[in-house]
Amino acid sequence: MKEVIFSQEISKLAAEKFVEIANDSIAERGQFTVALSGGSTPKSLYKLLKSEEFRNQIDWQKIFFFFGDERNVMPNNKESNFRTAKYFLFTSMKINLRENVFRWQTELRDPPFTAEIYSTNVKNFFNGFPRFDLIFLGMGADGHTASLFPHTPALHETERIAVENWVEKLQTWRFTLTFPTINNARNVIFLIAGADKTKTLREVLEGEFEPEKLPSQMIAPTDGNLLILTDIEL
Repeated sequence: MKEVIFSQEISKLAAEKFVEIANDSIAERGQFTVALSGGSTPKSLYKLLKSEEFRNQIDWQKIFFFFGDERNVMPNNKESNFRTAKYFLFTSMKINLRENVFRWQTELRDPPFTAEIYSTNVKNFFNGFPRFDLIFLGMGADGHTASLFPHTPALHETERIAVENWVEKLQTWRFTLTFPTINNARNVIFLIAGADKTKTLREVLEGEFEPEKLPSQMIAPTDGNLLILTDIEL
């Protein structure tokens, strides 16, 4: 099921869905698995989740955190998605980083090995190909999502859980879950903010199917829900 909600309060809506899906998952399977997104948009979500309104609605010890993508920087670098989540959420909620958080080991300084280790860790946790309860995604003005950038090798991966992805225009490696992994999730939520993405979002939702140009168009859960939360008015 695909749903698009246009609202100025996307962070609050996302927090409400986080709590709802978390509690349903814990009730049904005894745990909640969520892959977090990068960029600046999730910071508002993290602040809300640790607020008085939401923090006591979930059993945080039964949540297992993963990352949909990561930059090729050390984990203490300000550009690290892990560092952002740690600073804005994990520390405040006393999340056990060793037991409940699965991060990309970028300190290995070996992109293929980092992706291989992450894939193995994810596969071992799920005892097979992963089926996340929830994956959060963002979207760039160029149509990329996670670190699946236009015209990059990772767009064509059909079997691996996670890969290293060389992004030519940025001249750097990125790490990302693949389309098969993302589309196998029970729930996928896009958080899209910023007027600079208006044209791109319109093309993603209403334009021709051009996944090489607009990788976000490839997000379509095979047996799950897709929710797009955005403050953009089309």
